[in-house]
Amino acid sequence: MKKIEAVIFDWAGTTVDFGSLSPVSAFKEAFRMNGIEVTDEETRAPMGMLKIDHIRTMLAMPDVAARWRDAHGREPTEADAQAIYEVFEPALMKVLDRHCDLKPGLLECMRELKRRGVALGSTTGFTSDMMAVVCAEAAKAGYSPDTFVTADQVGGYGRPYPYMIFENMRRLKIGSVDAVMKVGDTVSDIEEALAAGVTAVSVVEGSSVMGLSRAEWDALSEDERNAHRERTAEVFWRAGAHYVIGRLSALPALVDAVNAARSR
Repeated sequence: MKKIEAVIFDWAGTTVDFGSLSPVSAFKEAFRMNGIEVTDEETRAPMGMLKIDHIRTMLAMPDVAARWRDAHGREPTEADAQAIYEVFEPALMKVLDRHCDLKPGLLECMRELKRRGVALGSTTGFTSDMMAVVCAEAAKAGYSPDTFVTADQVGGYGRPYPYMIFENMRRLKIGSVDAVMKVGDTVSDIEEALAAGVTAVSVVEGSSVMGLSRAEWDALSEDERNAHRERTAEVFWRAGAHYVIGRLSALPALVDAVNAARSR
């Protein structure tokens, strides 16, 4: 197998926005404005998908659909999904620039990967308009991957489809899926990586699966943190991740270890 030539990162919850907070609040507000309440757990379950697909997936959840029937007297429809999205997008855009803080260790990780000659790509569940805000804010703080791809740039086929990864590979001129590592914080990221045939890596701390803000995380005891780490890692392992790391600072060493194993 080839050595790792490119690492393709997710954005919210992986490289920026510890805990992936901005989409959660916007989704909950959009559903509330359309007549029902949804929980954090329901909201986070499809995280990483294209946002309209995320809403469709939530409406198909049995408990959410039951609440919709109770509130509206009928099954949710595609028109309902579109109506929720019409509220979601402006709600997210209002807060998006406030949730672009870089995850701890990202800049050092980026420098170390670049020093090794590794290209940096990215995929996301955000649209191009949303990413215009996120990329600008992240760049101010020093993070600019070599490329980013959104679902609307590949015909709307976001996660779990593999096409955003393939488009990154095309732009970065990477010739083999064996040479690519995909790093994310959701089950959707893992599904995307597996569909593309690349190495799937999940980051535990600050992930959407963990679901804690930076302040909540900092307030925990070490025993409490370990319990959250174990619970989150188990979700990733069960979803099929090839590797699970605690934080981004561990990624360069993982790349080294994978390359060393492949050179034997």
